Amino acid sequence: MLWPYNTPGIPDHLFERLPGIPLSKREVRILIISALRMKADSVIWDIGAGTGTIPVEIGLLCPNTKIIAVERDEEVSNLIRRNCDRFEVNNVEIYSGNAPECFKELSSTPDRVCLEGGRPIKEILKAIWHYLKPEGRIVATAGNLETLYLISEGLAELQCRNIEVVQASVNRLETRGIHQVFAAVDPIFILSGEKL
Repeated sequence: MLWPYNTPGIPDHLFERLPGIPLSKREVRILIISALRMKADSVIWDIGAGTGTIPVEIGLLCPNTKIIAVERDEEVSNLIRRNCDRFEVNNVEIYSGNAPECFKELSSTPDRVCLEGGRPIKEILKAIWHYLKPEGRIVATAGNLETLYLISEGLAELQCRNIEVVQASVNRLETRGIHQVFAAVDPIFILSGEKL
């Protein structure tokens, strides 16, 4: 087994990658998973699933959850499937389609949603809210100020409750030449809240 542990935090290099396709860094994934506050039998939508790191981590941690990973590109969807196969994760359903139009075609209504990208982000957020079960949680990430503003504004307009915003800055020790230096991972904002 590639990751024989009962904790999140799979090293980034263990995932198969494609050039230009984003990967949520290990330390950020841990924060996202914590913010989701999953239950043993949650139904989770991961919108803009990218490399599939979040579905893999959740699939291993919560084998009785149902995870629906949404990606618009067929090649990226295949990458998610390959990463699920690498880690022997069997509870991920992968859907290739454009958000938010594809939401009506998804097989289950979520009580947890991870929003990791997409345009137009605010419209996608509002569409997710329509499907999210009462008392459900949403976690959204923003890598720039404009996206942070749009998600924050959207959550306020939806009257999302118990909103939390965390700005994660991670530095990793790297070897460069003969020296070891701390290199910054791109900072990211993690927004979360509840539908009451």
